[in-house]
Parts: sequence; structure tokens; C-alpha cells
Amino acid sequence: MRVLVGPETDDLTRIYAAPRTPWLRVNMVSTVDGAATGESGRSGSINNAADKRVFDTLRALADAIVVGAGTARIEGYRPAETPIVLVSRRGDVPERLRGAPAGSVLLATTATAAGLVEARDVLGHDHVLTLGDDRVDLALLKETLVARGLVDLLSEGGPSLLGALLAQGVADELTTTVVPRLIGGDHPRIVAAPPLDVPLSLHTLLEDDGTLLARWLVERRGGFEAPRWGSSHLNHRGGRGTA
Repeated sequence: MRVLVGPETDDLTRIYAAPRTPWLRVNMVSTVDGAATGESGRSGSINNAADKRVFDTLRALADAIVVGAGTARIEGYRPAETPIVLVSRRGDVPERLRGAPAGSVLLATTATAAGLVEARDVLGHDHVLTLGDDRVDLALLKETLVARGLVDLLSEGGPSLLGALLAQGVADELTTTVVPRLIGGDHPRIVAAPPLDVPLSLHTLLEDDGTLLARWLVERRGGFEAPRWGSSHLNHRGGRGTA
């Protein structure tokens, strides 16, 4: 794995460390032609070994994993060492996450959610967060998780949740993997949202056998300014580094 733009290190933990906390990043994968899923309808059908290395690194760094309930169901999420925070306006808890150890799965939902009562029965009252009346207030979700000591937050989408995080101004960073494949067909993009315009600043760019892995920081007026690396930091070494 080569660093094309960014710090001169092969240590993925250092490369992907949050610049400050609280911090919320969203990790997404796509093909060169923009598909966020493959034939199976899952992102797992398009990722590869390089993406998996970064995926595992980001999970190891995170205090909690924030994911849409629909994505968790489709991708077959199971309880993990890191707490999983589901986001569902309807209060859905995917079957494979029911029966998880107490506190290992949280649910962010609405006060009017059809599944609110059942979710409290499944996860426990203290682990169901009602954050809004007709939509989940994602800024309040971030504040609530930070208040619980969960300050390094990783979202794994899907596209609708990423769109909402961007629209509500909650995401600090987007980490992307572009795999060297073209699949055509009708597949979702990594963002599913009404039109929006979110400027990004390239923080880091890695390459591994044609796979491009990037950190993009969300630019906000008066907010965090990304470190800038000049051309002297471009890595032109041949072959692949190790991490």
C-alpha cells in the first residue's frame, strides 16, 4: 500500500487517526463507475483485501459504529466488539442484532416510531434513544453518544444515512475506497439524498494494486482545516508498502 498524498508512514492506525474528538467519519466503498453495491445488493460483493484492511483499521479506532438499520439488515450485521448504533425512523431492530449483550446495540429512532415499544423490549429502555419526532436528529445523536464517552464515531452508511449526515452537517469526514472494477447495471451511489453541495478537502490518498483509498474532510466555514501536503510529500516509490 503506497501513500500518494498524506503522511509518510505505512501505519494505517496513524494514517487514519482522527485529528481531534469528537469526530464522526463515514466509510464507503464503490466501483470506478460509481456503484455502491454489487450483484448481491451488498457492499461486501465489491470490496477487496485493501478495503478490508482499512475497514478493520477504522473499526479498531472507533468507539461506536453508526449504521442505518436497513443497511445492517441487508449486510447481515452481527454484534461486534465495538457498540453498534442503529439509526431507524421506524424503530426497526434487524433480526441478527436481537439478543445481543445489553448495551452492545443501541437504537436511535423517533418518538413516533411504530416499533418503539418493541425496540425497548428487545434492547432495553436505556439503549433506545428517541431523538426527534418524525426524523432522527443526527446532530443530537452525535451529542448523545459523545456524552456517553463515545467520541470517535464511525458510520458505515448506507447511502441514505450518509446523505442525511451530510445534509444535517454532522459528518466530519468521508473515507472512500474505489475498487478497480466496472459493473454497469442499476446500483445505488454512495450518497442517496436530495441535491446537496458539500465541499471536501483531500487529506490522504493511498493506492494498493489499483484500489484508491482516500480520506476527505468536510469543509465548514470556521471549522477544521485539513493539513496540506506539498508535492514533496507525494510518494513515488515503486512496489507496495506494508502496514
